[in-house]
Amino acid sequence: MSTEATAPRSLAEALRGRDDTSLAALLRSRPDLITPVPTDLTQLATRAGTRASVVRALERLDRFALQTAEALAVAGDPASYGEVLGLMAGDDGDQVVAAALPQALGTLREQALVWGGDDRLRLVRTARELLVPSPQHPSPTGLGPSVREATAGMSPGRIQEIVTTAGLPTTHDPVSAADALSGLFKDRDRLAALLGGAPKDSVEVLERLVWGPPYGQVTAHPAARLRWLLDRGLLLPTSPGTVVLPREVALALRGGRAHRVVEPAPPAVAAAATHAPKVVDTTAAGQAFTTLATVEELLKDWDEGGPAVMRAGGLSVRDLKRTAVALDVSEPVAAFWVELAYAAGLIASDGEADERYAATPGYDEWMERPAAERWAHLAETWLTATRASGVVGGRDAKDRPLSALGPGLDRSAAPEVRHRVLALLAGLPEGAAADAESVLARLHWERPLRGGRRGEDDLRTRLARWTLTEAELLGVTGRGALSSQGRALLALPSAAERRAPEGPGDRLPVHHRTAPAEPLSPAEQAVASAAAARLLAPLLPEPLDHVLLQADLTAVAPGPLRRPLADMLGVLADVESKGGATVYRFTPGSVRRALDAGRSASDLHAFLSAHSRTPVPQPLAYLIDDVARRHGHLRVGAASAYVRCDDDGVLNEILADKRAAGLRLRRLAPTVLAAQTDPAGLLEGLRAMGFAPAAESAEGDVVITRAHAHRTPPRTAPEPVPEGPPTPDATLLTAAIRAIRAGDLASTAPRKAADSAPLAAGELPRTSSAETLATMQAAVLTGQSLWIGYVNAEGSASQRVIAPVRVEGGFVTAYDHTADEVRTYPLHRITGVAELADD
Repeated sequence: MSTEATAPRSLAEALRGRDDTSLAALLRSRPDLITPVPTDLTQLATRAGTRASVVRALERLDRFALQTAEALAVAGDPASYGEVLGLMAGDDGDQVVAAALPQALGTLREQALVWGGDDRLRLVRTARELLVPSPQHPSPTGLGPSVREATAGMSPGRIQEIVTTAGLPTTHDPVSAADALSGLFKDRDRLAALLGGAPKDSVEVLERLVWGPPYGQVTAHPAARLRWLLDRGLLLPTSPGTVVLPREVALALRGGRAHRVVEPAPPAVAAAATHAPKVVDTTAAGQAFTTLATVEELLKDWDEGGPAVMRAGGLSVRDLKRTAVALDVSEPVAAFWVELAYAAGLIASDGEADERYAATPGYDEWMERPAAERWAHLAETWLTATRASGVVGGRDAKDRPLSALGPGLDRSAAPEVRHRVLALLAGLPEGAAADAESVLARLHWERPLRGGRRGEDDLRTRLARWTLTEAELLGVTGRGALSSQGRALLALPSAAERRAPEGPGDRLPVHHRTAPAEPLSPAEQAVASAAAARLLAPLLPEPLDHVLLQADLTAVAPGPLRRPLADMLGVLADVESKGGATVYRFTPGSVRRALDAGRSASDLHAFLSAHSRTPVPQPLAYLIDDVARRHGHLRVGAASAYVRCDDDGVLNEILADKRAAGLRLRRLAPTVLAAQTDPAGLLEGLRAMGFAPAAESAEGDVVITRAHAHRTPPRTAPEPVPEGPPTPDATLLTAAIRAIRAGDLASTAPRKAADSAPLAAGELPRTSSAETLATMQAAVLTGQSLWIGYVNAEGSASQRVIAPVRVEGGFVTAYDHTADEVRTYPLHRITGVAELADD
């Protein structure tokens, strides 16, 4: 049998010739093809040729595979392997390109962008339309149209004039004339002889156009150097005032190459510096500790209710600036921490009438976990989140500002770019920091269509730059190198496992152990995060149970404090400075805050004595006793508000003070003053005057004011916005392939000519109810298989091949060849039936 007789005539036939492993590879690389699952292979081929699906597939090609597809677009249809090799490797036959070409074609075949054998390679029609050169969409190859395409609208007489001037015999029609001219230009020797008689200026014109763009402008009366080229078809007019260099001429002058620079191998990621792995891990752990401290400080600042939610959603610019000042970071970094806490489910809007941001109940649960697990949760969230804080401050497609915590920050490519950047860092030796530009060059080679033109900071490039910065902020990297916990986050082996050979032949260096090609599944990522937490835990400082009190009314915490100690000290003192050690300052206001929270002076003395490694300084003891002595001497209640005091001299002092005029006080009794303001305003005013009043209840008891932790109702973390359908798992692939093959069996099963009318592809058979019932009953007696159309309860139509076993009560029980099991079908849902041919 001849090769042409066995060659597939369409993409659908080519797919039918694939085994299940090859189909699974196609569906895994192009998951949009099984959303939903096609009914048969014909529908799968149709879907694989749609513009949206082809564009998505082309965007995921690396540079060399894309260059191969571009070469196929300018080659013949069909093209032989030798023709494609000539376009890629050139006349001199680049051996590196020749060695890499089979793999590139294999990738294109696997993704159903190319089909056919090596002697008849065909690019999917939609891909050819997208990649073929045109004036509106120039090709990266820099090639123009072929002679036949460029002369399609030319008059027959003009074509014959060109053929004659080029030294060719005249032909009987324009098509053969164009073919003769094309043959001349493809023949290197004949073209060289023609150009040998060309003026020098004409040759220079060709040299300027040869690598593109191939179009040029001419006047109504071209110069002699241009007229010589136009008369011989070396330049062809495409529109008034525009000429083009034919593709055949350009390829001959290029030495057969379709691309000026062919890139068969990815650029290497270079190391900018190398550090000791221990230094990298220690630096990353220190930054991980800073991450936890920063997020805790942010949430503590918003503990009693954070900034208001703007009407359009998100933080205002003013609130973001305030947050940046409170955290002592720049505004972009503040936006990163706020977005990270939001993506981790630690903050959300409270949903009240005056909507504000606040901590969620999940924050309290997060705080109860060990420090390493808290960091792992944040790192996993960052790695998988689609929200990109880097776009904050920019504008969306409608020119609206993008604000932190607002809508429009999701970038679906973010998780894939973050994972890929870290994977490239993992490919370097331990302790090696990557050169950022080499990382960007590698990413651009891997996804050239998504990277835009070189030199431009497109979204993918910006995401990669942000990833390098954010990974350092989080402690995933240290000094630019991937840390041990960062490797674990990617599910890579630990340092000990990498050093230990698996067998006698396993001698791969560390940098040859690469990360997974795709982001991990949620279950795999959870396991990897737990492993990262285990590696980080020994590197984090242990929380301390003591501070160092000093005579200048300060306390120094030489490291992280245990949570109860930190909470109490946060009430009793104000944080003055942070760094390797935190400095707290005791003030009358901070001591009064602790007394308002229900603590007595003796409680405070006992607390400080129990948690200080140094004796309690006398000035601090005097401060506590002095504030406690005056605390509660004045009582404030609701009249609108009143002040009472057993010492009427104190009340006289208040009335005489000019600062009390705004409170509008008047005496009701020797020991009671009434005010025309609310109790909170009266408390604040008296404290500003230097008094230490205490609020009291309607029963006359002192009101204990503890810090009120405002929490939102239970909230779930925002879901990432996926970039297209997710990659199917093995179970889904197996089921989908089985269903597609079953549907294809039903749609392609040969039917008897007498019983089957011509049907369009995918159309269900149609018969009357009586004919359907009679055919079913006859098949039960003869044991014959039938082809049926079936519509299920959801309205989904399918074709099936069944062998009826029993027909009764309006149902048919049959062995379903497509499902490989016995099933029962209602007869009223069967659209029609047809007998299968005997073969």
